[in-house]
Amino acid sequence: MTSLLGKDLVGLERLTREQITAILDTAEPFKEVSERPIKKVPALRGKTIVNLFFEASTRTRISFEFAEKRLSADTVNVQSAGSSVSKGETLVDTARNLEAMRIDMVVIRHGASGAASFLGDRIRSNVINAGDGKHEHPTQGLLDLLTLRDRFGSLEGLKVCIVGDVLHSRVARSNIWGLRHMGAEVGVCGPATLVPRDIEALGVTVFRRVEEAIQWADALNVLRLQLERMQGGFIPSLREYNRVFGITTEKLTRAPKDLLILHPGPMNRGVEIDSDVADGEHSVILPQVTNGVAVRMAVLYLLAGGAPDWATSGADK
Repeated sequence: MTSLLGKDLVGLERLTREQITAILDTAEPFKEVSERPIKKVPALRGKTIVNLFFEASTRTRISFEFAEKRLSADTVNVQSAGSSVSKGETLVDTARNLEAMRIDMVVIRHGASGAASFLGDRIRSNVINAGDGKHEHPTQGLLDLLTLRDRFGSLEGLKVCIVGDVLHSRVARSNIWGLRHMGAEVGVCGPATLVPRDIEALGVTVFRRVEEAIQWADALNVLRLQLERMQGGFIPSLREYNRVFGITTEKLTRAPKDLLILHPGPMNRGVEIDSDVADGEHSVILPQVTNGVAVRMAVLYLLAGGAPDWATSGADK
């Protein structure tokens, strides 16, 4: 059976507005499942899903595990450390051996851009990209869209600025594609060293000063400054970055409206975002995490061939 989303979910670039809307609409009733005393529905009973993580992860890995268990799937977690990958086995051989055990889906996080697509082209199982290199992180983009839609009602015409380390961010790319497909206006803001050249070709507006972005936007999606990649002299110091590009209460008080604040996590408090902003009344960082489980439930369910209308009727059972 061909799903509404096709065989795999490797990014938001190639999805249509209708497909994204179907995922968000399907996620809505799945939110309620997580509020039940018994947090399970039988939608994926009998399915086996492998979480194949070649990079460290907390939120994404655990969120997928919760989503799979709440859909009643059987799950297996594989990390590169301690597996045959550490002995030199290739990605494809690892996946094919797992597939020989009759699995149904693979959720993969990998440091190489294109790894999810590469794998999806070579195995029969459904593949979901949980982040590949600097390419995309589609389920993070989708949960950000759902969080924005929850608060604003519609994404059409919404102005969202992505602030920070855009250069290294797969989250930024998924947000740009997803928001633009849904009719939002997208801006990016960060040091010139951390904003890709010619990013305007993706249809975004570039702001060189965070104060300008704050004046323009309805919402800010604040990216983690990827400290592990900062050895290349991208910024003069963390203190200077916070002074110029950090999101602080002082800067937000000059905004013409109350801005919604998102962050994909993990946060560097006092660097890209101050604690009083992260924990403030306009922050939706924790609702993002909650929405992440519902979005991943929706993606798993739809890729397995589920129909969106079941999520409304069947999730009530």
